Amino acid sequence: MKPTVVLVGRPNVGKSTLFNRLTRSRDALVADLPGLTRDRHYGHGRLGPKPFLVVDTGGFEPLVKAGILHAMARQTEQAIAEADVIIFVVDGRGGLTPQDKAIADKLRRLGRPVFVAVNKSEGMHRGMVAAEFHELGLGEPIAISAAHGDGVRNLVDMALSGFPEPAPESEAERPDVLKVAIAGRPNVGKSTLVNALIGEERVIAFDMPGTTRDAIYVDFERNGKPYSLIDTAGLRKKGRVFEAIEKFSVVKTLQSIEAAHVVILMLDARQDIADQDAHIADFVVRSGRALVVAVNKWDGLDAYAREQVRAAIGRKLKFLDFARIHFISARERQGLDKLFESVDAAYAAAMAKLPTPKLTRVLLDAVARQAPPRQGPFRPKMRYAHQGGSNPPIIVIHGNALEKIPVSYRRYLENIFREVFRLYGTPLRIQFNTSHNPYADKG
Repeated sequence: MKPTVVLVGRPNVGKSTLFNRLTRSRDALVADLPGLTRDRHYGHGRLGPKPFLVVDTGGFEPLVKAGILHAMARQTEQAIAEADVIIFVVDGRGGLTPQDKAIADKLRRLGRPVFVAVNKSEGMHRGMVAAEFHELGLGEPIAISAAHGDGVRNLVDMALSGFPEPAPESEAERPDVLKVAIAGRPNVGKSTLVNALIGEERVIAFDMPGTTRDAIYVDFERNGKPYSLIDTAGLRKKGRVFEAIEKFSVVKTLQSIEAAHVVILMLDARQDIADQDAHIADFVVRSGRALVVAVNKWDGLDAYAREQVRAAIGRKLKFLDFARIHFISARERQGLDKLFESVDAAYAAAMAKLPTPKLTRVLLDAVARQAPPRQGPFRPKMRYAHQGGSNPPIIVIHGNALEKIPVSYRRYLENIFREVFRLYGTPLRIQFNTSHNPYADKG
C-alpha cells in the first residue's frame, strides 16, 4: 500500500500550496489568510516510481483548548496518528514561533519520521533561513519554496527514502482472488455485512495479515468463488475483528481502496447522505476502482422514506451513475446475493478486453449519429479507437483537432461505449490523441 505523508504546521505557512504541488492539482484552497483549511484533504502524489498518499491538514494550534481552532487541532492530531511520515511546514520569512515549538514538542513524542520544511525561502540564503529551525530538535531543516517548487523534490525524496518502491505487479501474488474493500462512514453496517458474508454455512473464512502495517484480509469463499475482504479500520486481533471494524480511519479506508479490485461503498438508509460519503466515492472514482453502492438498513423503512433516500442519492452522488445500487439489510442478510453479482460484474467490466475493430465501429457510428461540435473553422475528426488499459478501462481515440472536444461530447461518447460494451460498475477513461498536421506550420 502507498505510504501516507501528512503535512502539519501552524496556519498560513503554505501547507495547502505544498499539497497542490505534490498532487499536481488545485484541490486545496490557497489564499493569504490564516485558517483557510479546516478539514483534511487527501490526494495522490508521486515521486518517480514511488506513489504516496498526501494529507493536507488545517492550521495546528495545539495550545488552544476550545472553539474551532481546537476542533481543527483534533483533526490534525488524527491525521498525524495515521501518518507514515510527517512533513512539518514552517515559515522561513516569519521565523521560529512559540506555536512551532509546541507542535515540535508533540511531534517528537510520536516516534514517526518527521521532516522540517522551511517554506517561503525563495530569494533567501538557504542555510541562513533554515538555521534557527535547528532549535526544534527534529533534524536538518530543509529550505523549500512550495509556490515555486524549489527544494520540494529533495524534501519528498528524503521523506520517502525509507519506503520501498512498489512491486511492478502487485496483483501477481494472489491472481485468482477478487479483493473487495468495504468502505463507508462509522455505524453504516460494515462489520454487520462482514459478519453476514462470512457467517453463512457455505462460506469458509480465515484471517491473513497484509504486507503493510494494520492491513487485514478476511478471505472467504462464496458460492465456490474466492474473495478477500479488505478491512478499512486497521484490524489487529482475530478475536476482535468485528468490534474494531467500526473504528473509522480515513487513511486506512483510502489505502484499502487502493489495494482493492472492487469497492463496496456502504450508505446508511436511515442517515442523511453526508459530504464524507461523497468524498469517499470521489476518491474511488479518481482511483479508477470498480464500485458497487450498498444502501444498508433498508428493512423497516416506509415507502416515503425510501423515496427520499433514492432522491438524495441521485442528487448528491449523481457522479456515480455508472455504479449499480443495491438496497440491502446486512443484519437480515437481505439482498447480498444480488450485491455480489454486481461485484462480479463490476470486476468483469473493469478488466474487459475491448477489440480495436469493434471500438472503432462504435466510435464511427456514434460520430455519424451526432458529430462533435465545430470549433471555429474546424470540426474535430475522429479516425479510430483502441484500448489503452484496464482497471479502469481506457479508450484512446485518435484523430485531428481532438483537443477541442468539449466535456459534454466526451460524456456522450462515454455513455455510448459503456452501453455497447456493458461497462457498468467501473469508471471509464477516454483519452484523445491528436495527430500532428505536417502542414500546420507552413504558410
